[in-house]
Amino acid sequence: MRPVYLDNNATTRVDPAVYEAMRPLFMDQFGNPSSKHGFGAAVSVAMKKARQQVQALIGAEFDDEIAFTSGGTESNNAAILSGLGVMPHRTEIVTSAVEHPAVLKLCEHLEKTCGLKVHKIPVDDRGRLDVDAYKAALTTNVAIVSIMWANNETGTIFPAAELAELAKEVGALFHTDAVQAVGKLPMDLKSTAIDMLSLSGHKLHGPKGIGALYVKRGVHFRSLIKGGHQERNRRAGTENTPGIVGLGKAAELAMKFMDEDSKLIKSLRDRLECGLIQRIPDAFVTGDPLDRLSNTTNIAFENVEADGLLLLLDREGIACSSGSACGCGSQELSHVLKAMNVASSAAQGAIRFSLSRDNSGMDIDRVLEVMPALVAKLRDPFPACDGYGDGI
Repeated sequence: MRPVYLDNNATTRVDPAVYEAMRPLFMDQFGNPSSKHGFGAAVSVAMKKARQQVQALIGAEFDDEIAFTSGGTESNNAAILSGLGVMPHRTEIVTSAVEHPAVLKLCEHLEKTCGLKVHKIPVDDRGRLDVDAYKAALTTNVAIVSIMWANNETGTIFPAAELAELAKEVGALFHTDAVQAVGKLPMDLKSTAIDMLSLSGHKLHGPKGIGALYVKRGVHFRSLIKGGHQERNRRAGTENTPGIVGLGKAAELAMKFMDEDSKLIKSLRDRLECGLIQRIPDAFVTGDPLDRLSNTTNIAFENVEADGLLLLLDREGIACSSGSACGCGSQELSHVLKAMNVASSAAQGAIRFSLSRDNSGMDIDRVLEVMPALVAKLRDPFPACDGYGDGI
């Protein structure tokens, strides 16, 4: 039985070309890029190339606007804390109700410990931002806005460039968590008012433990990690050079294959969606039907426990994820689906399928083959037996 991996919004397989690009940095080009000798110089050149590859993917104007980090969480934290640090006279943050925990948890912590005011902008039943509420929250008290480019659970895309322009009108900095969007959507940051952007390597077939923070030239920045002068004083610590080179190669591949991948992946996703909705009653797709990542579908199955369905799918060799999280023996519904006012009877059975260029039609066929019976089993675990009355 061939395994089927449909959890690419959680992490992706490292592309073989990325792996090969990284190998020399472990054994041959092992020098510290800050060293003045030849060993360090060779690695510095490789890092420069990687910075330019990331620059090209997101459409930054200058390669020195890219600061390498450990991943999306660090980038998000660094951006928000810097925004507050450079404008201490402003005491408010604007974000959305459906952000990743890397943003929401930090904002909640700052609200509790520092007395800051956090505006969590609501979304509609399709996960689309309430732009009127966003405009109302923007005042000269706002230091930084942090709104994701695309939602990790539903794939709904937010108008980041438009939101950045509105933030500029009140003098607030604008940051976007673009971890799920980079490599899937074309970007041209130099033509936008976006000040900072977060991305992560392992979401686009690069290695884990490496990411980047775009900081537009001219934006004042306070580093989160103190120490040496690495990354133009924006992120201290000896750089993860194999990871950086791997991220650069992944960015290059994403840019090269973006259009082709998007069309193929969307066709597979649409076939999966249509097949499941047709075969399984009381199921529906969450998120924006039009403005959504081509690789993501979050389908709610009424009267099904997602954890049980995931377990059965895993036994069939199919990997995907839940729209809900289970902790300490009790199920907590997804904050994203809650914000969208999805009924609990459906939200508790929400499953996210996220595809990549590694997937094929055979993967979709496999899911369509097994899912209807699994959902039926969970909905009616003790079906009546013919010839035995009511089955009791």
